[in-house]
Amino acid sequence: MQLIVEGTKTMTNLRSSRAPAVTLDVSTVCQQFSALQRPTVFLDGPGGTQTPDSVIEAVSAYLREDNANVDGPFARSRRTNAIVAKARQRAAAFLGCSGDEVGFGLNMTSLNFHLSRTVGRELKPGDEIVVTKLDHDANVSPWLEIAADRDLVVHMANIHDDTRLDIDDLERLLTERTRIVAFPWASNAVGTVVDAARICDLAHRAGAIAWIDATHFAAHRPINVKAAGADVLLCSPYKFFGPHLGLFYARQELLERWRPYKVRPAADEPLGHRFETGTLPHEALAGFIAAIDYIESVGWDGITAHERILGERFLAGFPDGYQLHGIPAMEQRVPTFAMTLPGRAPQEIAETLAERDIAVWAGNYYAVEVMKQLGLPDGAVRIGFVHYNTEDEVDRVLLELDRLS
Repeated sequence: MQLIVEGTKTMTNLRSSRAPAVTLDVSTVCQQFSALQRPTVFLDGPGGTQTPDSVIEAVSAYLREDNANVDGPFARSRRTNAIVAKARQRAAAFLGCSGDEVGFGLNMTSLNFHLSRTVGRELKPGDEIVVTKLDHDANVSPWLEIAADRDLVVHMANIHDDTRLDIDDLERLLTERTRIVAFPWASNAVGTVVDAARICDLAHRAGAIAWIDATHFAAHRPINVKAAGADVLLCSPYKFFGPHLGLFYARQELLERWRPYKVRPAADEPLGHRFETGTLPHEALAGFIAAIDYIESVGWDGITAHERILGERFLAGFPDGYQLHGIPAMEQRVPTFAMTLPGRAPQEIAETLAERDIAVWAGNYYAVEVMKQLGLPDGAVRIGFVHYNTEDEVDRVLLELDRLS
């Protein structure tokens, strides 16, 4: 199953007639990133974004001035305590929850294996978990593993030909035995955005926990876990201009109910801390604070408006001969695009673009079921725009893709 859109150089109908409410001064944005002061076009954001200089400086400053473990009586340790507390506050503001409901770890994948194992303590043989074919495997394999350990059943909701999630199929899979409904807020492979609030509501009606992977969504749209109805949400700050780190939210009632895997001396407060193992990467937390400050300084209105412009420009100039796998408009998606060129391997195209100083990805990007559904054993070329990309960069990659066809 796949939706194929041939080259759309004349497809001006893909452009939205609505003017963006705000504009973004991209030159000012780019000046805040040392990485962007070079000829390379960074379209690899779905695998990890570049970081602004303020984040780099925050990490360096922590290691220079505050580096110590927590809970000591001396000044550096007290400052580290303050940084950890501030990171929780900033994470809570970013996700729309309380500071007790957040926690940190290595990355989304590690946290998901850890938390799925934790909730697995209360699952019984025959209980059911629903995942989707739109998911990154970090929100599939943890459930397959706990299912194997606990004799559970995992169902997988289908996607439509255009890569939208088949909500009706997901609803059909829900039963009185459903305990977890795990899904992505946005696909890291094809950019499709999911109606998170609707799926959370369906999960709750079935008496299940709504478990969201927001790793790809978090760089493109604001998050409010309470408004969405999420019970658990995970993401990785290195995908939204921060350092390598993982972040989770879990509803207070769940954190109070679950028994964590932890060492005995570890504190039980705040609640989220009970599910953090070992010493946190304090320098990364300092960088995370700076990343959230940076996003707030730019503003979500400017980010979303500019990214829509970039996506529409790319779709309007989509080169002849290529096949776009996904929604052929900027509705219900973020500006992440998967494409193939018949007769050319995706890896070959990515390597050629790299030689021309354009960074993109090729393969399945761990979106295993999406690629199976699309019939792409070698995956696809993935081009991902974020707000620090420019319209000139869109034109540049379109030109190079056209030369390759």
